[in-house]
Amino acid sequence: MLWSIRGHEKKDRSVADIFRQLVNRHPNKVCFIFEDQEWTFQQMEDFSNKIATIFKSHGYKKGDAVALLLENRPEFVGIWLGLSKLGVITPLINTNLRKSSLLHSVNIAKCQALIYGAEFFNAVTDIASSLDAKLALYRFGSHPNAMSIGLKEKDLNAILVDTPATPPVVQEKGGHNDRLLYIYTSGTTGLPKAAIITSSRYIFIAAAVHYVGFLRNSDRVYTPLPLYHTAGGVMAIGQALLFGHTTVIRKKFSASAYFSDCLKYKCTVAQYIGEMCRYVLAVSPKKEDQEHNVRMIFGNGLRPQIWEEFVKRYNIPKVLEFYGATEGNSNIMNVDNKTGAVGFISRIIPSVYPISIIKVDKDGEPIRNAKGLCQVCEPNEPGVFIGKILPNNPTRAFLGYVDQKASEKKVVRDIFTKGDSAFLSGDILVADDLGYLYFKDRTGDTFRWKGENVSTSEIEAIISNLINYRDCIVYGVEIRGVEGKAGMAAIYDENGTLDVNKLTVDIKEQLPAYARPQFVRILTKIDLTGTFKLKKKDLQEEGYNAEKIQDKLYYLDAKLGYQLLTREIYDQIQQGTIKF
Repeated sequence: MLWSIRGHEKKDRSVADIFRQLVNRHPNKVCFIFEDQEWTFQQMEDFSNKIATIFKSHGYKKGDAVALLLENRPEFVGIWLGLSKLGVITPLINTNLRKSSLLHSVNIAKCQALIYGAEFFNAVTDIASSLDAKLALYRFGSHPNAMSIGLKEKDLNAILVDTPATPPVVQEKGGHNDRLLYIYTSGTTGLPKAAIITSSRYIFIAAAVHYVGFLRNSDRVYTPLPLYHTAGGVMAIGQALLFGHTTVIRKKFSASAYFSDCLKYKCTVAQYIGEMCRYVLAVSPKKEDQEHNVRMIFGNGLRPQIWEEFVKRYNIPKVLEFYGATEGNSNIMNVDNKTGAVGFISRIIPSVYPISIIKVDKDGEPIRNAKGLCQVCEPNEPGVFIGKILPNNPTRAFLGYVDQKASEKKVVRDIFTKGDSAFLSGDILVADDLGYLYFKDRTGDTFRWKGENVSTSEIEAIISNLINYRDCIVYGVEIRGVEGKAGMAAIYDENGTLDVNKLTVDIKEQLPAYARPQFVRILTKIDLTGTFKLKKKDLQEEGYNAEKIQDKLYYLDAKLGYQLLTREIYDQIQQGTIKF
């Protein structure tokens, strides 16, 4: 893998350069399938050339940023691929964002233009008056109200019709180490941060899936994930752009259609995110469950608690589970199907891959020895995952975010020798005696109760299994006068069908006393990020305050189980007359 990447680096090849080689090799092979459309490699090349020609003629040049707000479709890829031929960077905007967070994402990337799909016309109209007056707007697709609102924009579809498909002559093109995309973090806490993706980083991430997953030329890849994130937009799309695989794009994930799609489009490799697997499992069994030809699924976050059930029900021979952050410099993969593992670190020669798990305090800060250096965790001891920064090695450099201050917070210095540095992931991992790595939690999500550390992700997974794979968010809340934080679970139960008495019995059977949520909140609506991550910050701040919360609340009575938490009960907890 590294040999092939070095070959691209020596010849200063960008993603567009590698794609052009594939077009020359098999112009008529199907590159993307979307609904009932098929796009050949030549058609994708022609479309991206048109985009490059349009934006060149409009004065855009290397180093400019043109944001893209568009739902999943082949043109999404064609637009940023075309812009990259000019050396223009494309910030990929999360399609769920609105108002202040949408405005923030456009502004932080210092964009000269925004290309948006007609379906986001209202979202763009909402922020139009706050956008920089010099920012050009390009609409993709038609919208009936466009003229009446008076938004000054260019109709990209109309311009495309008269544009030739020949590649434009470019003075300065994007190279191997130049910025290609900005991909935003999910924003589960705070506003999204724009992570820098160069062509070299894009190639490295996609190549890892291709080589470590032993993908075959004949493989067809299925992705229902948003293309504005790394998983869908780099790992899956990269298999088509860099390795010539046919990739099937779905507009939006559907649990019931997941394996039906794989069967329909003859896919052999499918992509997942852990939460999706839970939704797919919750669908009633049907014949497509095992009629498909999927030989491998790849993704991250498949929880150990449902891993074996999932692969057995859907007859999946191989799971390629990976761990990594968009902005990180050290991704790891489970290459040998070890249930629950996210990767492996050699116990014999640990320095073969520049990653470590270091000891941290409850706030996620490194615990240092007498010399002021970090300490490596023992087997089965949880700690924070770090990736050693090797500045002269493009695959080990930390590119960080557009915001330099945010980047600096993710770097830890003086790790094992004075002056060295590493990317601090903020994730708690643990390595077993053999070196297999397992994800435990995010720093800050783990809390202490009754003298024990409680991992929110582990408790979420166990409770979700008990409640038919419903969404469940676990977090720690403070009780006045009590040390540590008590566990609280917010459970999505739109139709009010959750049996709280059964939940009491199941939780007492499955969880030790310190890990049992002391409070339960029943949610009738839920807020998810684009990668199906549950937003817990607001829930955490509201806690179990019965005076503010309209949802049903329960507290755990040691003898009676979960009981309704009324305002009177809340007052008694605050006064300390009800103890935990």
